[in-house]
Amino acid sequence: MFKRLRNIFTSFINKASKVLLSREDLYSLVEEFKLELVSNDVAFEVAEELSEKLLKHVEAGKIRDRGDLVRVLRREVRSIFEKTGFIDILEEAGKHHLYKIVFLGVNGVGKTTTIAKLAVMYRERGFKPLMVAADTFRAGAQEQLKQHGERIGIPVFTGKYGSDPAAVAFDALRYAENRGYNVVLIDTAGRMHTDIDLVNELKKIIRVVKPHRKILVVDALTGNDAVEQARFFDEAVGVDAVIVTKVDAYEQGGVPLSIAYTIGKPIIMIGTGQTYKDLKVFDIDDFLDKVLPYE
Repeated sequence: MFKRLRNIFTSFINKASKVLLSREDLYSLVEEFKLELVSNDVAFEVAEELSEKLLKHVEAGKIRDRGDLVRVLRREVRSIFEKTGFIDILEEAGKHHLYKIVFLGVNGVGKTTTIAKLAVMYRERGFKPLMVAADTFRAGAQEQLKQHGERIGIPVFTGKYGSDPAAVAFDALRYAENRGYNVVLIDTAGRMHTDIDLVNELKKIIRVVKPHRKILVVDALTGNDAVEQARFFDEAVGVDAVIVTKVDAYEQGGVPLSIAYTIGKPIIMIGTGQTYKDLKVFDIDDFLDKVLPYE
């Protein structure tokens, strides 16, 4: 994962460390570096800021050799993630009688599978999770979540197709309260993210459920579109945190960095494979180690 982004950083560091005293050559390399980043799903504003900060550090005499260059790059990339803070949805759940998460995201990003993976994580930590199929319009949406539920042995609350998704979510909360569930994971519809009806539907669910967290699920393989989805959902209904799926098959590497910078919300988990165990807490140090060489 993230192989191409690592190659870009490594190539730039190798070339730039040889011409740090030649401003003309360095500026040319930085421009090339910026374009390479953008071509690998790093949002333009992120690439531009990294480039500008690099040049400022050079002009201030803070980058004299390869080691300095690596340290500055690692520090600047780290700061983008650290500015978002971090949300531990596993720890948070233990502080509430009934912890509620609403999941957002367009169809096909792996949202339903991610919910199932997360339900398994909660169960392994001693919680009693309930999954809720609040997409009552897309044919097969509820069956998809029920299939996951049967495979992992975790119950799924459903409603009738065509019924009000917010009403289904409300009934699910009452059901959870009465039967001792303490984590409720609510799947929502994911039509095209420009659909105003979907936005109104999501707003109503959020108003009724009053979730502790609204988590957006995006597919790394969609590249820049994942960043646009993050922008849209954050502006439309608000996003607390992001889970990036299919990272195991993603070579470019820019999506997590771009989303963190663009909406200022933390990347909290990444999907790393097909099994229910393949969901990992996002680790900044691990990301840095995968995309940047050591000093």
